[in-house]
Amino acid sequence: MAITTFDLPDLGEGLADAEIVTWHVKQGDNIETGDPLAAVETAKAVVDVPSPYTGKIAKLYAKEGDVVDVHSPLVDFETEGGDASAPAKSAGKAKQADKTKPAPAREDDTETVREDSGTVVGAMPSAGEDLEQEHIIRRKTKAGARPKAAPTARARAKSLGVELGEVAATGHRGQITAADVERHAASATAPAQPAPAARPAAPAKPVNYGKPEPIRGPRRAMALSMSQSRDQVMPTSLFDDADIHYWQPGQDITARIVRALVAGCHEEPCLNAWFDAGKMERVIHKRVDLALAVDTPDGLIVPVIRGVEGMKGDILRHELNRVKQATRERTVSPQDMQNPTITLSNFGMMAGRYASPVIVPPQVTIIGTGGIRHDVVPVMGGIEVHKRIPLSLTFDHRAVTGGEACRFLAAMIKDLQRAF
Repeated sequence: MAITTFDLPDLGEGLADAEIVTWHVKQGDNIETGDPLAAVETAKAVVDVPSPYTGKIAKLYAKEGDVVDVHSPLVDFETEGGDASAPAKSAGKAKQADKTKPAPAREDDTETVREDSGTVVGAMPSAGEDLEQEHIIRRKTKAGARPKAAPTARARAKSLGVELGEVAATGHRGQITAADVERHAASATAPAQPAPAARPAAPAKPVNYGKPEPIRGPRRAMALSMSQSRDQVMPTSLFDDADIHYWQPGQDITARIVRALVAGCHEEPCLNAWFDAGKMERVIHKRVDLALAVDTPDGLIVPVIRGVEGMKGDILRHELNRVKQATRERTVSPQDMQNPTITLSNFGMMAGRYASPVIVPPQVTIIGTGGIRHDVVPVMGGIEVHKRIPLSLTFDHRAVTGGEACRFLAAMIKDLQRAF
């Protein structure tokens, strides 16, 4: 038997450290290659770190709530005969939890083993260590394998004392979600009660009044993005309303807004672009990769739907539902959060008529939609009450002219005001 040390791997480009949310193992446990060691907090999701070895857990280098530097020791394994390819250790210790840096979330942990850049969470550039290629291995689904569950679901099951093998899964690709765990726990404690028709609202997080608390995870990522926007963007906003009085019943409001946004991109493609001020270059994109701002208890998370210009009807609605659900359950994949070309903020679902939403560079445009209102409008010398959607368009005036922005917004309004 030999002791092999496994360092915390690079979880994504630019990541310096990660917070330990939940350990799935304890000292003395036996573990197989690919089984989850720990759930760690990143900027957008909770990520499982898989075991690179089969053996016994000899030592855990951090406690739940600690933040560990990338390439610092995470776990000691007791293995048969040792392993010459064990990760080389870097200096660093677990720190307090207020040092968390943003990182992308992981993909589904049952996908085929892949050998890309050697990172835990998808095809990111490696940090330069050849050794990681061999150690970060995806766990394949097989007979007798552990139930397929999101990291948040595992943590919730642990806190409620629920056996995951007894929980009915409703998540994407048969994955157990945190909501599934909560429903199972509720039914076990109150069997006489009928199952709720809809998922109950998540309990509010406790508020520490008057006490400093670290900003972590999605909130930290949001703060960094807002600072980047403040320093790198020259924002200008336009406001107008689209009259939807003549819409047919049963219209999918969000799908119509997305379609109108695509119409704006066709009219003025330069708003679906990236801008590099340092090089004084812009890239205009033909494909519309739409970032959709989603409010969650953990902060604002912005997943991306690829190629919305080619989606119609039910396909677009399915993608909207899938990405929103994955975002709220913190299981959204890295590919669903990278490199949007334009952003939509549907803040009016909660409150607000107009806003000046913030552009995250290198994008140059963000569209905000306010709550639908009944407004008095002039019609043929008289007045009528019509439904209208308030629209807010913020653009980077370094890369987009006022005329281009106006034509984009006019195209959106024209498409929204079509009767079908």
